[in-house]
Amino acid sequence: METIALFGGSFDPPHVAHEIIVTKALEIDGVDKVVVMPTYLNPFKTSSHAPSELRLEWLKAIFFSNTKVEVSSFEVNLSRKVPSIESVRYLLKRYEKIYLIIGADNLQSLHKWKNYDELCSLVTFVIASRDNIDVPDTFLQLKIEEDISSTQLRENIDSLKLSPICSDEIKKFYKERN
Repeated sequence: METIALFGGSFDPPHVAHEIIVTKALEIDGVDKVVVMPTYLNPFKTSSHAPSELRLEWLKAIFFSNTKVEVSSFEVNLSRKVPSIESVRYLLKRYEKIYLIIGADNLQSLHKWKNYDELCSLVTFVIASRDNIDVPDTFLQLKIEEDISSTQLRENIDSLKLSPICSDEIKKFYKERN
């Protein structure tokens, strides 16, 4: 059985920092592949900007040629908010070990995640650096030099911060929405 790194998120929109996180996660010793799993709707949010199916398609296009990346439709197919613990339980039926990648901006609220204690017993957390937030030494860390916020990117679409594979489509979508 394989060891994976699970990288979930809204990906609203997906951008180059997400691609860098995936690349760095594949460098973690023992990780066989990265499972990228877009949410239907983030459990801590009330809406998203792009429909989940569209975000899923963008991610599939971006990672299409990388055989060590699987883009999972698990949460999107459920058409509801899905807590991380549910996705982890689902993946543990197929994989031996899971590294769970989260952004450093999630550290303060991590204890509020559903079944937090069980989640801690099932995964090894990997923290992607962000906004100069200090990451305790007790966590594995991915140093990400690219400072991009999906929120800021939606407000000011910059093609250089989007994957060239679908940047035109992403740009067009968000410009029409603003």
